[in-house]
Amino acid sequence: MTSDQWEPAAFKTRVDEILHRFVAEEADRFAAIDPLLGPVAEQLEAVVADGKRLRAAFCYWGWRAVGQPDNDALVRAAASLELVHAAAVVHDDLIDDSPLRHGRPTAHIALRGAVRRRPRADASARSLAMLVGDLLMALAGQLFATSGLPAAYLARARPLWSVMARELIAGECLEILRTGAGPDTAASLKVIRYKTAKYTVEQPLLIGGALAGAGTRLREGYSAYGLPLGEAFQLRDDLLGLFGDPELTGKAGADDVRGHRPTALLAETWRLADDDERERLRALMGRRNPGAAELAAVREVMRGLRAPARIEDMINARVEEALDALSEFDVPTHAVAALTALTQSAALRLS
Repeated sequence: MTSDQWEPAAFKTRVDEILHRFVAEEADRFAAIDPLLGPVAEQLEAVVADGKRLRAAFCYWGWRAVGQPDNDALVRAAASLELVHAAAVVHDDLIDDSPLRHGRPTAHIALRGAVRRRPRADASARSLAMLVGDLLMALAGQLFATSGLPAAYLARARPLWSVMARELIAGECLEILRTGAGPDTAASLKVIRYKTAKYTVEQPLLIGGALAGAGTRLREGYSAYGLPLGEAFQLRDDLLGLFGDPELTGKAGADDVRGHRPTALLAETWRLADDDERERLRALMGRRNPGAAELAAVREVMRGLRAPARIEDMINARVEEALDALSEFDVPTHAVAALTALTQSAALRLS
């Protein structure tokens, strides 16, 4: 994709090729240290095999909206944000003990085979997965630094990496600290903002803009657009986690309920419920491993309270807020068109 017309499939192919080649080379170097490292190296590649590449796309258009042309080095820099996401996914799946991602075993599940004959095999597999995530984060920085962009451009954006890491980890910590606490929609939205919204939309836009030399007004516009859209993205994810088709989402549907995660969907359900409905929810969600019948009952309570519809309203309000901010951008029309399309891709999706 080198024209001004936004071609998502072509862009995804470019990013996939960069990621797969870069990570395959790094996995080979890693495995060459010792044959025992082979399964770990395989997980490095497996974790980056799939993805929507939205973070790379927002970085790319953060660059293009400033008026900069298509640039292969910029696409490499943008692709590095997908490695940040891959690292976050590995750690998130580990924290939540999620069994599936993209329809395949998560890293800590897949790595059990490498340690199955060793003492404390499950704990060892989890430790290996944690280190896979750590290495992916380091590789993200390496790909960014070696993207081929001028050093002066990279220097403009480098401080944003520390901000992105701090906010992402703060969000993960807040989710852990909020788990099991009383449902609170405002607190859930704060977790969403820091755990997902910022590093999914806002920070990629800001990094792309910083690389391109964006001015203060445009950077403020990126935040005004990116934060509500990032929140809409995660609110959609929460809905899909319980009401989506697992064949499309590639995830286990019980994770949020089983883990008592502080999602806005659960918080809104609790807020809308009366005493009897709350008692029923306590009984259903208090089970160690809720089965299909319990999950169906939780969905029934939520639908009866119109909690999913409430989350849809929250998504739509945030999409409208993002598009209103986008309408104020003084940028090329092709950039507005691309960001409008990305808005729909992020917030209105089935997987």
